[in-house]
Amino acid sequence: MSHSPKPQSRLQADQITLGYDGRMIVNDLSVDIPDGSFTVIVGPNACGKSTLLRALSRLLMPKNGQVLLDGHDIHTIPAKETARRLGLLPQSALAPEGITVFDLVARGRYPHQSFFRQWTVADEQAVQTAMHATNISALSDRLVDELSGGQRQRVWIAMVLAQETLLLLLDEPTTFLDIAHQIELMELLKTLNAEGRTIIAVLHDLNQACRYASHLIAMKDGAIIAEGLPSTIINENLIQTVFNLKSLIISDPITNTPMIVPK
Repeated sequence: MSHSPKPQSRLQADQITLGYDGRMIVNDLSVDIPDGSFTVIVGPNACGKSTLLRALSRLLMPKNGQVLLDGHDIHTIPAKETARRLGLLPQSALAPEGITVFDLVARGRYPHQSFFRQWTVADEQAVQTAMHATNISALSDRLVDELSGGQRQRVWIAMVLAQETLLLLLDEPTTFLDIAHQIELMELLKTLNAEGRTIIAVLHDLNQACRYASHLIAMKDGAIIAEGLPSTIINENLIQTVFNLKSLIISDPITNTPMIVPK
């Protein structure tokens, strides 16, 4: 009986080496992002998490190896075409001065515009849907500069949603949010994932990562130490190895996912 080959995932890295100004951060790393997964990348500071995300989103060109999007080297795909397939929320996104919430979210439609195809009903609908999903419709006419950190973060996510891509990459999206807004955002991402989007996020909070990820990637010193379902890979040994932290792993009383309690 012949086995058909495993279908190729839409986004993967093949033996990539990454660095800045001659300093290598990631060396010869390969990873497949499972389609339809909520993939979370964790690891200590400066381990290469954000660098890997930048490479996967086409912002950083590998020194060696290649990032493949739909089977093609991502750097051979035009930027606008990439933006129709993949949305990115970088770590510290800056809005142009004096721009309204609606206008910033509308920028997510840019990849779909062309000289021949100007603003359409579909664009308007995509923007309204994205603002509704992130609960910012009431802020439509407000200036982005005037918003709180939490509100601003939701505006950026709405902009990425307005792109209507099936791949969503987010670099530490919960950083400026209080705990209630963090959970609200994670629940939103969980819903988007359930609707069919592949989510790839870099997170600092290990317990949030364990609670929401369907696929967890643990990194240290530019290498992947473990990857898989949180309940399969998270143990006291791994936390000690990756974070140099003694801990006790218990079951989250609400989700039954692993919960890390530092000793």
